[in-house]
Amino acid sequence: MSLASKYNPKETETKWYNYWMENNYFHSTPNDKKPYTIVIPPPNVTGVLHMGHMLNNTIQDVLIRRARLKGFNACWVPGTDHASIATEAKVVAKLKEEGIEKTDLTRDDFLKHAWNWTHKHGGIILEQLKKLGASCDWERTKFTMDETMSESVTKVFIDLYNKGLIYRGYRMVNWDPSAKTTLSDEEVIFEEKPGNLYYVNYKIEGTNGVLTIATTRPETILGDSAICINPNDKRFTHLKGKKAIVPIANRVIPIIEDEYVDVEFGTGCLKVTPAHDPNDKILGEKHQLEVIDIFNDDASLNSYGLHYQGKDRFVVRKEITKELETIGALVKVEPYMHKVGTSERTKVDIEPKISAQWFLKMEDLVKPALKAVLEDEEIKFFPKHYNNTYRHWLENIRDWNISRQLWWGHQIPAYFYGDGVNDFVVANSKEEAAKLASEKLGKPVSIESIQQDPDALDTWFSSWLWPISVFDGINHPNNKEIEYYYPTNDLVTGPDIIFFWVARMIFAGYEFRNEKPFSNVYFTGIVRDSKRRKMSKSLGNSPDPIELMEKYGADGVRVGMLLSSAAGNDLLFEEDLCAQGRNFSNKIWNSFRLIKGWEVADIPQPESAKIAIAWYKAKFQKVLKEVESSFEQYRISEALMSIYKLIWDDFSSWFLEMIKPAYQQPIDSKTFKAVIELLENNLKVLHPFMPFISEEIWQNIESRNPSEALIIAAYPKLNSVDETLVGEFNFASEVISEIRAIRKEKNISFKDKIEVFVLNNENTSQNFDAIIQKMGNLSKFEIVSKKIESALSFRVKANEYFIPINSTIDVEEEKAKLTEELKYTEGFLKSVQKKLSNERFVNNAPEQVILNERKKEADALAKMETLKASLKSL
Repeated sequence: MSLASKYNPKETETKWYNYWMENNYFHSTPNDKKPYTIVIPPPNVTGVLHMGHMLNNTIQDVLIRRARLKGFNACWVPGTDHASIATEAKVVAKLKEEGIEKTDLTRDDFLKHAWNWTHKHGGIILEQLKKLGASCDWERTKFTMDETMSESVTKVFIDLYNKGLIYRGYRMVNWDPSAKTTLSDEEVIFEEKPGNLYYVNYKIEGTNGVLTIATTRPETILGDSAICINPNDKRFTHLKGKKAIVPIANRVIPIIEDEYVDVEFGTGCLKVTPAHDPNDKILGEKHQLEVIDIFNDDASLNSYGLHYQGKDRFVVRKEITKELETIGALVKVEPYMHKVGTSERTKVDIEPKISAQWFLKMEDLVKPALKAVLEDEEIKFFPKHYNNTYRHWLENIRDWNISRQLWWGHQIPAYFYGDGVNDFVVANSKEEAAKLASEKLGKPVSIESIQQDPDALDTWFSSWLWPISVFDGINHPNNKEIEYYYPTNDLVTGPDIIFFWVARMIFAGYEFRNEKPFSNVYFTGIVRDSKRRKMSKSLGNSPDPIELMEKYGADGVRVGMLLSSAAGNDLLFEEDLCAQGRNFSNKIWNSFRLIKGWEVADIPQPESAKIAIAWYKAKFQKVLKEVESSFEQYRISEALMSIYKLIWDDFSSWFLEMIKPAYQQPIDSKTFKAVIELLENNLKVLHPFMPFISEEIWQNIESRNPSEALIIAAYPKLNSVDETLVGEFNFASEVISEIRAIRKEKNISFKDKIEVFVLNNENTSQNFDAIIQKMGNLSKFEIVSKKIESALSFRVKANEYFIPINSTIDVEEEKAKLTEELKYTEGFLKSVQKKLSNERFVNNAPEQVILNERKKEADALAKMETLKASLKSL
């Protein structure tokens, strides 16, 4: 079979991905094998492939392909998330371009547009993952709004409500004025932002006096219900029992007392706006204050905003500051850094807002989840330091606001039959709701008279069920698939969704199946550029993954991503690493071409080949052991680096040269057979990382049928490691490298044979003498009992090697070089000895540092001895 002179990734990737799909290697059904299951962190249906997806899915594919090779029934479930806020925003924007407002449509009409958009764009990212080589079970692809998935969400809501864990109430929530919906605490990012502290005078009713408050939000003055002072603050005893007048609004409000007020902050007088601050709301409830909400849903001011009605909050902030100044109420404005809550999705400043919402009680749900990770270690986090993040959040968790004022998503299964806060029932359908409402009221309630809650559930309320619902384990808790595949094995995800998703899946696992959803969670780092900036389209520092794969091949990009990815640390991505990955592909291909180019004959096997094969088998086992250890710790990049060095250095650079036949000579059949066996083992360990080129070479070694494809081959077994042989080769390779260095330095042609003699003080094994002789191109390699005169020399540990001088070497030039090197080494030795003679240094430096310096001293002395001997021989 003729091989292309150059590896063509584009052609190879399409060919083998189609072959894998045609032969259904990715599909899994329950059988008698042990399952290995991964569920994909479902990307947003709005999304296209970015560098974070590339990293996350490469790692998942490595794990799933390795499990498949190790004989597990590997199942990787793909899918997408409906992403309520993001998708609704995209659809609303598209409709606006067409001159249609969301408010002009009925819910059903809007949902038709949303589904059309989803059907058009929803599968893009999954198709892109195929280019990466993702070996997902595509027949199992799920979408969080599939019928069975939606049924699961409804069933869970009803179950939790009936258990008393879901409730509806007026609470202060995080309001996103852009998306016009509530957000959970986890969807709010607090950022330090520069702002101002505005000092404003309020008149004291019935007097000529004033009091001064400091606020960061002067626009909320119009919603003030009281002024609060600390009862222990002697500065304000004269204000007790008095009332103040709100500037501009001219409303009279009480001056109340509460120890909550920090006497050190601002002026010590606090304006209380219960509708627009969580702490003020608590004060308002305690002192029974009026609640005045001055904002519309888009954060423009409503009628309570007086003449500012209809204007945006930030516009009003500027204008009201000027008006306060005009009426003499503004004392001063100071720059002030403060934390501002922003929406994780839309990036706008959130507004605290009192609203009727649905909440899930968290107090009991977190208990088994805390125990599973922090006490029993049923679930392990990699890296482990994320345990602390997890603990902190769970121990300080608040009830989860699960309702969203959106149409796209799972509509809340609650039905209202009256105007009262509690005039509702939770049911599976309108018919069931009418029946329950009739029972509750004790009189018939018609289906026509009830209305379903228009709100949708938080997106995460569906994805927290993902490991269960993808196997239909909510609707049918004892079905064959959930019993076989659950709990899943590994979850690979980013640390940024540890609260949104990871912890909540753990809650759901213990609540609905009384067991963990997965055994291990591997948190990848965040992909950053070389300047440590997070990669994003807006910064223009994020390459297009598809373009990268076009340029470097999918295998090259996979290697590039993983080489820059230390476990749990941020990934500093550079395109050069993908070039390194592509070069690795070329190196592997060229090595294979070299092997396939040899003529094979039935001739005796040389001793050099015999020892080379024994060594590489030992080396392979040593590396395999390292790789297994790396995988156990989820150090995926370290596992790849071990394989990379094995194939590039040990196999391609050393082993193939050790067994390579002489020019235009055949290789013996016994050695060739062993080389192919070792190459196949290399391909097996390489396949999870570089699936395309490994399958291409595997299929080119010999003609194979679909049951013999590499993707389903058997992974190499771990055997004992011959450490002695590995160590002996390391010694021999140093000798070979020194001989080659002298040849290069002295311009001795590699075609010319030379003699080498060794003064063997260490009594090293002679196992590799044949290899040294072959790779050094030596006519003679002998042990001697004394030094050879008139020879170049070098040391490897305690052994001294001599290469007799012939007429091709310029003796005077060599003497000058050696003299210069000796002079440099003497200077280096003096600097080390000066350090070691310094009592202060010796007494204070760590022991390891002292040992390093003593080793430097010993090495320098040994080197000087060798240099002097070489000079003497010249």
